[in-house]
Amino acid sequence: MLDVEKIMSEITTICMQAGSKLLLALVIFIAGRIVIDHIMKLVKKIHAIDRADKTVAGFIISGVKIVLNIVLLLSIISVLGVPMASVITILASAGMAIGLSLQGALSNIAGGIMLLIFRPFNVGEYIQANGVEGAVRAISIMYTTLLTNDNKKIMIPNGELMNKSITNFSSEEFRRVDLQFSTGKGEDVVKVQNILLEVMKNHAKVLTDSPAHMPFASIDGGTNESIIFTARAWVKTGDYWTVYYELLQEITMSLGTAGISAPEMKVLVKENQKNAILHYT
Repeated sequence: MLDVEKIMSEITTICMQAGSKLLLALVIFIAGRIVIDHIMKLVKKIHAIDRADKTVAGFIISGVKIVLNIVLLLSIISVLGVPMASVITILASAGMAIGLSLQGALSNIAGGIMLLIFRPFNVGEYIQANGVEGAVRAISIMYTTLLTNDNKKIMIPNGELMNKSITNFSSEEFRRVDLQFSTGKGEDVVKVQNILLEVMKNHAKVLTDSPAHMPFASIDGGTNESIIFTARAWVKTGDYWTVYYELLQEITMSLGTAGISAPEMKVLVKENQKNAILHYT
């Protein structure tokens, strides 16, 4: 005959044990999260990390946070009474499935590690990659965050980033500003060149400290109606866009003041089978 009272007693004991384990696991989880938050705040204040490169510091902080969360998870599993051997066996059995399902994530992590090792760019630099461009705001294990000129935040997976060409506009100390201008076909070439050179040399942020950095102006082509000139000036990387737009405006105004004509425009008008060419200058 079944001993109902004994069975109920055993069930009650099991439930109480399971309940106490679950309650203890919950307490450990909450306490663990609080401890991890405090540890992360202390890690961020460590002098060596605070003075380290932002890219390296970001990876160190992310790595420490992942390790602490893994320790917390293992502690909770241990409190629940799950044998670690069983956990390892389950993870090993599911390893293939997990690897396939997390293939993209693992690729991003590998890409993040490669970014840390090869350092094609750093936080704060302006880059172009994966069809977008912007200032590097953050580099994490999974994603690189860019901030565009119009204040849009773009997150690029590190795996994709490492498989694409990356243009770093901020890595070098100097950059060259290249501009093109068109004039009328009959204009004095030397006169136009002198105007271009004079404007560039008189600009405070255009470099003239060495022969390699001297401003350059020359004919770069032409059409039946125009002559095309190229103007080149070396500047500090941080001054690039300021100098670009200021030279564009100043040279255009100087050419107009000197009476240099713009290219002639030809408009072909067809009416009653007769062609008339209208000239605009």
